[in-house]
Amino acid sequence: MLRSRYLIVSALLLMIGLWAPVPAQDKGGDKAKDKAAPKADDKAAPAPAPAAGDKVELKWKFEKDKPFYQEMTTKTQQEMKVMGMEVKQTQEQTFYFSWAYKEEDKDKNTVVIQKIEGVKLRIDIAGNPITFDSANPTAANNALAEFFKALVGTEFKLTLDKDMKVVKVEGREDFVKKLTQANQQMEGLLKKILNDEAIKQMADPTFGMVPGKPVAKGETWTRDSTINLGPIGSYKGSYKYTLEGFDEKNKDLAKIKIETTLTYAAPTEPGDGLPFKIKDAKLSSKDAKGTATFDVKKGRLENSNQSLSLEGELNIEIGGMPTKVELKQKQETTVTTTDTSPVNKP
Repeated sequence: MLRSRYLIVSALLLMIGLWAPVPAQDKGGDKAKDKAAPKADDKAAPAPAPAAGDKVELKWKFEKDKPFYQEMTTKTQQEMKVMGMEVKQTQEQTFYFSWAYKEEDKDKNTVVIQKIEGVKLRIDIAGNPITFDSANPTAANNALAEFFKALVGTEFKLTLDKDMKVVKVEGREDFVKKLTQANQQMEGLLKKILNDEAIKQMADPTFGMVPGKPVAKGETWTRDSTINLGPIGSYKGSYKYTLEGFDEKNKDLAKIKIETTLTYAAPTEPGDGLPFKIKDAKLSSKDAKGTATFDVKKGRLENSNQSLSLEGELNIEIGGMPTKVELKQKQETTVTTTDTSPVNKP
């Protein structure tokens, strides 16, 4: 009975950890002066090396019929204390995405297609390993395999305004339907967790960190975001970016420093469909830092590396019994962009 309870708590905290947002979409701030849609001369002339004090524009560019790919890996280590007993778990997940320019809509917004090309993960909860690799799905021998299989091939149609803010997402309903085919009872819960705002956040590591204005070396810009995951809770993040300079060997690569403050809040709605309820929580981040490289010539994020620690306490209820959980979690996320798909086909 106690072991089952620990596994339930571990699963809960894993969900909290997986959804801890990385740099988020702009909720205000400066306005971009140029559209993100490509111009004919964008790929012809290389970006000049900026002189000291000169400003450079970190602006996304897209080319029709020329997708790019991203590999995003998140490593998580959790240490919990439940009823005086310590429980440890580790998790590593890799998502492979493709991005393709589709069109410019009637409002001059940029429309792109995001596709989940592959998934690879390993989770060890209290000594119980779970593995999955979409390149070899038949090797998975666990109840969650069908859930992970459903992720692969999913597409989202994202509409970005001139400030590169995701203003519209299409495909969420089909996504939830695919995930609930094996278990219809999960549909209501997943609709709450995978709401439109949560789906928008999937694009944030890609589009969320550009300043929307020309910046010089040493200049900073900030962004704030809030993401509500229904019965799982919500996150409020504040992000500070600093243009540190340019790569010595390639002056097209701008180096950006990232400083993050992240706070978790318990849910305000009942956890219908969950085997537990989060009564209250006090979780906050520390040692949150990161770096990113933006290719000015190609007009896209080249790579990023971000890490943070999340610590605090949660009071949850399982079967009417209150349980206190002490949590320490370390998480590191890396993103790499390429012109060709990094996915190993089955």
